Parts: sequence; C-alpha cells; structure tokens
Amino acid sequence: MRRPLCLIILAWTALAAAGCKSDSAAKPAEQTAASSVEPTSPKAEVPSTAHDLRPLLVCFGDSLTAGYGTDAGQSYPDYLQQALDAQGYRYRVVNEGVSGNTTKDGIDRLAGIVAMKPDVVIVEFGGNDGLRGLPIEESRTHLDTIIGKLKANGAKILIAGITLPPNYGANYIKQFDATYTLLAKKYDVPLMPFLLKDVYGVPGMMQVDDTHATAAGNKTVAGDLVPFVTPLLKK
Repeated sequence: MRRPLCLIILAWTALAAAGCKSDSAAKPAEQTAASSVEPTSPKAEVPSTAHDLRPLLVCFGDSLTAGYGTDAGQSYPDYLQQALDAQGYRYRVVNEGVSGNTTKDGIDRLAGIVAMKPDVVIVEFGGNDGLRGLPIEESRTHLDTIIGKLKANGAKILIAGITLPPNYGANYIKQFDATYTLLAKKYDVPLMPFLLKDVYGVPGMMQVDDTHATAAGNKTVAGDLVPFVTPLLKK
C-alpha cells in the first residue's frame, strides 16, 4: 500500500539537504536531512570502453540518475543497459548523473556531453532547482538551453520530469510541472512526466530518506523508461 501523500514533503526536504553537495567522484557522500554524511559505496572497476563503438545513450541528470545511495551497478542507467541488451538494442548506456546538480550545473557540464556525440540523451534535471525555490523562468531557460544544444548537435532527447511536494504552493508547482510539458512540445521530444511514478511511496522501492530509489526502485524506473526510449533507438 502506498504511504500518505504528506510524506512527499519529508522526502523532498531530504533531497534538498542531500542536494547541497555535488559528486566529486562516481558516488561521493551526500548530506541527508539529518545532516549526517552517508558513506561512499566502493565502486567496481569499470572496464575500458575505448574500443566500444556502439552508439551512446547518455543519462544526464542529478542524484536520481547517479544512483545515489546504491551500490555499483544499481543505478537506473545500469538496469536500462540490461533491459536494452535483453531486447537486442546495441547501445552503450553512460551514466552522467551528478548528485546535487541543478539545471545551471547541467549547462556547466553540457560541453562535455556534446563532445561525447551521443545518439540519445535522457535529460533529468529540475528537482534541485525546485527544492531550492529557484525562479521558474531561470530553470526553464537553463533546461531549454540544455535540450536545444543537445538536439542541435544531433542527439535524440527524452525528457524525464520530476515534481514537487505540495508545501511549495499550487502556483509554483503548476509552473514547475509545466516546464517539462512546454519544452517537450517546443522541441517535439518525448516526455516521461514523473521519473519515480511507480516507486515513490512504495515499500522497498525507496531508501530511508524517502527521496532516492533503492536498487529495486531503480530497476523499476529503468523498466518504466524502456517504452519511452526504444522508439528513439535502432536495432
């Protein structure tokens, strides 16, 4: 049974605290709502991809993409790779999620993503902007720049949206949610309105902070993304 909607407030408060620090490695420690620091999970050695000529599918976002709080191989991009492999798609999924990133941080990293020459990019930003109460137009402009630049360089785009708890006010939330819809229409790209739609509030799917998905939750998120992603891919 799903937990009461009011828990969204506590969960997103936790994300705001966690988002105060950015990744300096694949998965650095991040501050929690209780102001404690979570230990960094050891990362498995990543095999060389120097000769991997598969087209790239880049997951570009914040801690939800990075797989914050889970072990190596348990982020949604990891599970998305497995799902696409199982269906016969020959793409290399690259995790470019950094905990604490805002849309402005995304712009700061954008040149590096463009340089990778990705075939497809899942863009997942905005949660940290909203939790900090940043002006909607500012965040919208940043996200517009990210999507526009990637598309201008030939990447196919999937927007992965997020939403905010009710204590941010109906008007702010309405404008926040509208950002994803407006940009999806402007650039004629697919939109998954809420990345955590099937895991938020579900026992076993969220970590104790009620903000970041568990390994099981990330696997569900990847499964939810598959029908949005596969129309952009070639076999």
